[in-house]
Amino acid sequence: MNRLKRMNETESMPQVVIVSPALRDANNGNWQTARRWQQHLSALFPTRIVKQWPDAEAGKDRVMIALHARRSADAIAAWCAAHPGPAAASGLAVVLTGTDLYRDIQTDLAAQRSLALAQALVVLQECAPESLPADVRCKSRVIFQSTAARQTLAKSPNRLRLVMVGHLRAEKSPETLFAAAHLLAGQPAFFLDHIGDILDPALGEAARQTMHAVPNYRWLGGLPHETVRRRIQRAHLLIHASRMEGGAHVIMEAVASGTPVLASHIAGNIGMLGGDYAGYFPWGDAPALAELILRCQQDRGPDGLMARLATQCRGRAALFEPATERRALLQLVNELLGVE
Repeated sequence: MNRLKRMNETESMPQVVIVSPALRDANNGNWQTARRWQQHLSALFPTRIVKQWPDAEAGKDRVMIALHARRSADAIAAWCAAHPGPAAASGLAVVLTGTDLYRDIQTDLAAQRSLALAQALVVLQECAPESLPADVRCKSRVIFQSTAARQTLAKSPNRLRLVMVGHLRAEKSPETLFAAAHLLAGQPAFFLDHIGDILDPALGEAARQTMHAVPNYRWLGGLPHETVRRRIQRAHLLIHASRMEGGAHVIMEAVASGTPVLASHIAGNIGMLGGDYAGYFPWGDAPALAELILRCQQDRGPDGLMARLATQCRGRAALFEPATERRALLQLVNELLGVE
């Protein structure tokens, strides 16, 4: 009887559809966001993930959360046609996840239309609203993504272990890591592990050449998410060299693991780590990255740079707690449903 009651209650709740341009097989940030948000919402709302909309279950959907303004533009337009509102599509939130925020909305008409159609816009770090057009900025809110905290592991006092996580594509700027690895080739006190699938064959070849030329650089290819998290947890530092980011999962995973970050000085990273963070280097500047790595190696005392970075990361950790993200998501869905 209780089971039947729960089933009836679930069936009567408004259904949420999350449109993601990437599903499980892609193992990228959009999929991780979609899956985690489904888990957060499913306790109160039936929630499903699709790549294309409408489909056979579309008639049950009351709320759409669409990830990526350009890549989900067809689903966004279809939702608008099915759920018109006086100024924007009722029940529609568009989430700007990275390349759409910092590239597509400047020139792509479909991405621009997605912003206009949305009832709400979601961005994933605190600098992101500044990059939205002024006429839609009032619809935006920041929802920091989350991850479970992990124990901070004791690190080797000898060699510095660094890890960079990101598929080999231009947006992640792996060339910066390759060049920094070459600059550090004569330094035996480093291990540089690089994780990510090849999306650009030329960058894959560059990774192989770097591995051949630099003994302490290893490209490991794509790895399961849990394996990646363990490698981040064991590293002294995460390197994040991207040219554009909406709100990088690997940064919050590093912070939640007690692993400091060396990051390119771009808006998407500043919005995650804070404006006064001491671990930035100019985007694309391999000598500056190599110099930061050397400073971290040489300045590992209790008052040194490594300790300062760790303290600053701990100060940001509360932003990435699952309970905080869950509350923000539930508030978003209730507002899209018109529930006060």
